[in-house]
Amino acid sequence: MQVKDIMTEPLTIDKSERVGHALDLMEKNNQRRLLVTNKDKMGGIITTRQIARVLGTRKSLGMPASSLHVASATMDAVIKVLPDMGVDDAMILLQKTSVLVAVEGDKILGWVRPREILAAVNVSGIASDAMRYPLTANPNDRLVHARRMMLDRDVGRIPVVEGGRLVGIITERDVAKSLRAFRDLNDTASKQYARIYNILVSDVMTHDVRYVYVDTPLEEVKSIILTENRGGLPVLNHREEVVGMITRRSILDFLVRTR
Repeated sequence: MQVKDIMTEPLTIDKSERVGHALDLMEKNNQRRLLVTNKDKMGGIITTRQIARVLGTRKSLGMPASSLHVASATMDAVIKVLPDMGVDDAMILLQKTSVLVAVEGDKILGWVRPREILAAVNVSGIASDAMRYPLTANPNDRLVHARRMMLDRDVGRIPVVEGGRLVGIITERDVAKSLRAFRDLNDTASKQYARIYNILVSDVMTHDVRYVYVDTPLEEVKSIILTENRGGLPVLNHREEVVGMITRRSILDFLVRTR
């Protein structure tokens, strides 16, 4: 199987567009990243995590999301591959980046993300085989603290735990949307900072959390992630305690280790 057999058409945005438009486009299409173009040529990628990073910096305080250009949140590092690259090689490369872009000369043919890989292969094992040790947040933690954890540890979602029980989940998309809403109030920089600093995790987290157990088959986990377009799921033991997070990327890493 080759990259050309599984690649999909990327959603694109020009680098001159606004960050707010990028978030709207992601929300409308239920995407977490966009391919950034510059005069129809590839210019990088923009992700919800990178938008959360930019919107949370003091440098951009006092500026609404509508005034920030996509270029300010674009990551240049994109790995280009040929369409006849084997899927096994693509898996290995995807451990270094979030997306591979298939090209022929200067022409963009498609892209491959972890979800395209997972949709194309079978996975054996159970959730505990591929889960990662979870970072967790408390509902009363400040949103800026959760954002900092996500950026420092390069994760897209954090289970919210209270009294040893799962009560919610907060994602990079939740963070980006919340920061955008407060920035668009057009307050002064000092007022924006005060408002943003006082947002709690409980204010923006999702309460109805989808989760799996340590012994849930990986094929079932994969099916939930793909059909419901979820980036990851908390993993519980049979005492209902959060013991892990399983994501598209952690399953991909497991596939690479076991092939």
